[in-house]
Amino acid sequence: MRVYWALLKKGSAGPREIMRELNLSSPSVASYHLEKLANLGLVKKEVGGEYVISKEVKVELFSQFIRVAGIALPRYFFYSVLFTTMLIAYLIIYPIENTPQTAMSIIFGATAAVITWIETIRAWLRRPF
Repeated sequence: MRVYWALLKKGSAGPREIMRELNLSSPSVASYHLEKLANLGLVKKEVGGEYVISKEVKVELFSQFIRVAGIALPRYFFYSVLFTTMLIAYLIIYPIENTPQTAMSIIFGATAAVITWIETIRAWLRRPF
């Protein structure tokens, strides 16, 4: 992400410039990260060996994801699973009775689950990679 930011600020840069800008240990480290960005389609390598941004991404979108076992999942995914599990557990543990308390519990649980699943899907569809 720092490499992407540095390239975004400079416009175009080679591995050595990125290395100096970010105080990396060697140009090969910068080159490795630039190639990863190129594989994602975010930057492209020009004839002179410099890299330029090919697809501008809203960087705040990256903060909406968490890496788990190498997979980037939307943050809302965990809340969605939590609310869905709580709703299912409630329906299994407590008998469904025709009372206002039961109705409100189911409505609140279902509303929370639906809203978080909608946000999870929206974040997944807007993912920058």
